[in-house]
Amino acid sequence: MNPTKTVRRAAAVLVVPALLLTAACGSDSGSEDGEAKKSSAATVSGKFGAEPKIEIAKDAKPSKKLVVSTVSDGDGAEVKKGDFVRVDHSGKAMKDSKPLGSSWTKAPGADPKAPRTQVVQEIGAPSQMLPAKVLDSLVGQKVGSRVEIEGTADAIIGQQLNPQSGIKPTDGLVWVVDVVAAKKIDKKAEAKGEQAASEAGLPAVKTNPQKAATITIPKGEKAPKDLKDQVLIKGSGAEVKAGQGLVAQYTGVKWEDGKKFDSSWDHGGATGFQIGAGAVIPGWDKGLVGKHIGDRVLLSIPAAQAYGSNPQSELAKNNLLFVVDIIDTV
Repeated sequence: MNPTKTVRRAAAVLVVPALLLTAACGSDSGSEDGEAKKSSAATVSGKFGAEPKIEIAKDAKPSKKLVVSTVSDGDGAEVKKGDFVRVDHSGKAMKDSKPLGSSWTKAPGADPKAPRTQVVQEIGAPSQMLPAKVLDSLVGQKVGSRVEIEGTADAIIGQQLNPQSGIKPTDGLVWVVDVVAAKKIDKKAEAKGEQAASEAGLPAVKTNPQKAATITIPKGEKAPKDLKDQVLIKGSGAEVKAGQGLVAQYTGVKWEDGKKFDSSWDHGGATGFQIGAGAVIPGWDKGLVGKHIGDRVLLSIPAAQAYGSNPQSELAKNNLLFVVDIIDTV
């Protein structure tokens, strides 16, 4: 099972459900913060950290090649391939200004008090939230920069364009991305320290270096009706706050039969996601916010706080168990 499908819920209107890895693209120099930046097809205005205004020219003709422009330069660290980034984004189709999804717009039913849902992603890894070439185009940019990416759907998405999206390969697309944070994080890292025994009624956990954890359900024990969380290893890092990007190792099993359904170790190591913003299942948001970098956390999540709200999920009726190592935040 894809790890992004495991921990993520749909947070934006997507053109494609998944994309292949692509090479990074360069960028040109930009304007001062907040000053409008004009390309051949669109004018982008507004300051970094606020929703951009994207105006499509009436005679806009999309480039057949990817065009990357720095709207405003940041003064943070330079983004490199393999970094984990946290970004805001907004996109439009050129022909009719149809929205392509935006982190500035909350999904219907979202908690009004929760942070906006941003994209947290490893540069160079497959993405379900933004086209891979859009993310790859951030390589070489600095944290705090606003970047515009435009071109035809064929140039940006290629053969992975969803035919049901209503967008043709020759149609022009524009994305504006704010690079909020970026960090190089070791994907093979694990929580370190003496592990506590599981509390009564919770499963035993055996960790296997660089492999999925072994989680053993107590015989005859029923799944708790409420969310349970236990810190098995106490880390010494900063507290995890809602809205941050969290990078973690995890292993998940079903209470009903103890079978593993996913692990970050099955996909090359730690994965990134936003926490406390409705981008992952409620049990993760409630159980991991307030923990600390370096913690190993055991989560027992009832179906209603896992995938119970999604009847199409193969895990909709299952109570779930996760062991999560909090590696870092971004």
